[in-house]
Amino acid sequence: MIETDVVLGDGRALHVYDTGPGSGDLAVLWHHGTPNIGTPPEPLFGTSERLGIRWLSYDRPGYGGSTAHPGRTVGDAAAYAAAVADASGTDRFAVMGHSGGGSHALACAALLPERVTAVVAAAAMAPYDADGLDYFAGMAASGVSTLQAAAAGRAGPEDYDPEFTPADEAAFNGPWSWFGAVVGPAAGAAGQSDDDRAYATPWGFDPADVRAPVLLLHGELDRIAPIGHAEWLARRIPAAELRRFPDDGHISVLTAGAAALEWLRETG
Repeated sequence: MIETDVVLGDGRALHVYDTGPGSGDLAVLWHHGTPNIGTPPEPLFGTSERLGIRWLSYDRPGYGGSTAHPGRTVGDAAAYAAAVADASGTDRFAVMGHSGGGSHALACAALLPERVTAVVAAAAMAPYDADGLDYFAGMAASGVSTLQAAAAGRAGPEDYDPEFTPADEAAFNGPWSWFGAVVGPAAGAAGQSDDDRAYATPWGFDPADVRAPVLLLHGELDRIAPIGHAEWLARRIPAAELRRFPDDGHISVLTAGAAALEWLRETG
């Protein structure tokens, strides 16, 4: 893994991860969830190596080695992604994200239509002001409190309970134990509260503007981003396919990640 810092036009830095130009001819830019740092998803490295996929990613501002950017929007991810891609010499690329990272991946597709070839969004959230969506239906009480506080400009509760499912716990204790390495360094970082405010305020783009093919992966037992969010996105995005997983939650849905990379290889 190559780690570098990319300096933006305003002097802020993004900490960037790159598996290197020799790792594949298809670049996939990973967008991490909340709170995580941006290391690409190690549990998918075996599949990506087989498929010839090069991973790019970065710590969102306020996490890891990236300079905080209070007031950033979900849509700002497009400018960050463009800077990362430019620095790596990559013109066109696919994007993949998990949880809030899925929403940031959609931003890249909407705002960089000439560069983003395809999108995988796993357990993604819909916009806070999504028309016709009962936003909090099925969401854990802690999530409701956190996002309502963020929308009002206040700090959320400290005792957040994501209400993970047994399938999530099995994923944590199995192939996706990797999360321990990316959540620990990010917990309590400035990026976490900035993420929450970004989710609960205008995103700066409309998912309906996404024209690239989109694969939505969503567990029907997800209590962090309920299935209604994916259903709304699937209706809103012209070229979206929704794959539902009846027995999965917010983390365990990533067990479908290898198949999603196969889809990206064929599509992107």
